[in-house]
This record gives sequence, structure tokens and C-alpha cells, in this order.
Amino acid sequence: MTTLTTPDVIDAAVALAPDQATWALRRQRDKVVAATQGSYDAMFSPAVEGLSVAERLLVALHACRVSKAESLAAHYRDRLVAEGADGALVEAVASGRPVGDTRLQAVLAFTGKLIERPIEGDKAAVQSLADSGLSTPAIVAMSQLIAFLSYQIRVAAGLKALAAVEASA
Repeated sequence: MTTLTTPDVIDAAVALAPDQATWALRRQRDKVVAATQGSYDAMFSPAVEGLSVAERLLVALHACRVSKAESLAAHYRDRLVAEGADGALVEAVASGRPVGDTRLQAVLAFTGKLIERPIEGDKAAVQSLADSGLSTPAIVAMSQLIAFLSYQIRVAAGLKALAAVEASA
């Protein structure tokens, strides 16, 4: 859990430091900072069933790549390396190349739909996940993860914009 002075994933991805006004502005609602980091911790907990931590990190890497969130993508790539994920698989996801695993391909396709064209995250899209072997709890967990990633990516983008304005002032 983050504290008032401990950097969290967002601070690291945006490169915020305690001497910046943007960092202080973010801390005006420290409860939101803590809840955001707490959600991150929960999303990538080994206790989540149906999707391995590595699969969830690959989903995050893909979501960040699709969203052009390079600093968050770097964070998730580093996490994948730390988890011992297959380097070729990580590179394939990071570059948007197809992966050989049918289940993972379905998961990544669903992720892309929800990130880029949420209207396409319909019954047929969910059924493709079930057809690839995901249980209902795994589909729910993955959908929650994608929603969190959308939030995290937007928070980081907004803070980067504020930090850039602060730096140019």
C-alpha cells in the first residue's frame, strides 16, 4: 500500500516526485492514490483464479501497447520479466504480433476490443472467451482488469499532461 511519500505505479510511470506540484496535487486525495494502488495490487494478486499473474500482465502489456501508454507498458514488461515469462511471448505481445496460444489470442483480442471499441465487447466476444476455456469467474476478473487498466492509463496520461505543463512553466 502506498503512503503519502511512497511512490506507486502511477508515480513511477509518470516520473512524479515529491518536489513537483503535480505530485502534490495528486496527493490532495491520498485516499484515491491508495485505492488506485490497492486496486493494482488486487488485480495482480496470485489469489485471482482462472488467469495466471503472467496472463494478466500480458493483458496489461497489450492494453498499454494498444493505448500507446509506453511508460506503463514498460512497467508491465518489467513485471513479466520478473515473473519469468517467456521472452518471445512478451516480445510478440509488446509488438502486436500474433501469439500461438489460442486461449491467450482470444484474451488479447477481447482486451483490444474493450480498449479500442468497447461496443464490440458483446455477447459473442464474451462467448469467444468461454469457447477458449475461460471460466465465468475468469472472464469477470479479466473484464475488471481491463476496466482498471483503462482507468490507470487515463490517470497516467492526464498526470503526464499536467507534469508537462508544469515543466514548461
